[in-house]
Amino acid sequence: AETAAAAGGGGSLATGGSSVPVLFCFSVFARPSTVPHGAGYELLIQKFLSLYGDQIDMHRKFVVQLFAEEWSQYIDLPKGFLVSERCKVRLVPLQIQMTTLGNLTPSSTVFFCCDMQERFRPAIKYFGDIISVGQRLLQGARLLGIPVIVTEQYPKGLGSTVQEIDLTGAKLVLPKTKFSMVLPEVEAALAEIPGVRSVVLFGVETHVCIQQTALELIGRGLEVHIVADATSSRSMMDRMFALERLARTGIIVTTSEAILLQLVADKEHPKFKEIQNLIKASAPESGLLSKV
Repeated sequence: AETAAAAGGGGSLATGGSSVPVLFCFSVFARPSTVPHGAGYELLIQKFLSLYGDQIDMHRKFVVQLFAEEWSQYIDLPKGFLVSERCKVRLVPLQIQMTTLGNLTPSSTVFFCCDMQERFRPAIKYFGDIISVGQRLLQGARLLGIPVIVTEQYPKGLGSTVQEIDLTGAKLVLPKTKFSMVLPEVEAALAEIPGVRSVVLFGVETHVCIQQTALELIGRGLEVHIVADATSSRSMMDRMFALERLARTGIIVTTSEAILLQLVADKEHPKFKEIQNLIKASAPESGLLSKV
């Protein structure tokens, strides 16, 4: 998450299996929990997000504060603070709004491919085009070493991911019945990726699985980029209003070319030529982007 603390300070996870009780306070809420002995700022932030993610506006700045017995009040979390004993911390929103910049780097990005399955082929508008763009995005992810998480909605009834999409090297391919991709297995996979900050999300349907996935991800403090030319629905009206709603929440609605070129960032990038060749092989203009 890009939540900022005025105190700064990182704090790494300490070794050892002991846990320390911590009271996590936010707004009018106070919830007891535990963290590993030696946990620092980053893990405290993660715990706040897991407890209060649906209440936290990630487009604001925050300060983490520690209750100091000697002062009988909260103080800004000391630099380099590590949890060593029972304590009470709180997350305080500052008045300054934080603009979502949408910067992407391969080392902090994950691609989510949502339910691009065979049974959707006849029903989803521009399905052939979003398959083509989705395949190009996954090729780019492989070139840049970006993890890919794939879900399939009830594959027993709706079939597997279409054959045109190569899932070679995907970190996770998971069946689901929940509309959102944010399943326990997906959260566990994200936790295994150090420093993940951004999710590039595409697939179907925009107003159902894509929308619910995006909202859950930002609730957990991740920045979400929806690829408009790789995302569709049965109805263009459903798609249009979903994208408008998501953009108003701070989710970034963008295109595949913008994503790929932002990830390489420089003509001198060692993979630039290969990414450029992917872009040159783009599918013909389908009209999908005119319906964003």
